[in-house]
Amino acid sequence: MHACVNTPCQLRFESLFDPDRGLAFPCNALGHVELDALSDTARCNYFYARAVVGREFALPVVVPGH
Repeated sequence: MHACVNTPCQLRFESLFDPDRGLAFPCNALGHVELDALSDTARCNYFYARAVVGREFALPVVVPGH
């Protein structure tokens, strides 16, 4: 997580079944997502990803953003 201290980060949810599928959201170095900054669609996707961790997505990880 320390790699994100001075750069933008992403909270990434990787698919458990399809390596080409996943969701990513802007976050801080601790993985906190600013929900008010997300679009309605992104906010719904974020809540969905959180709800299906362990069933469709792996635990999220914080990675340096692009």
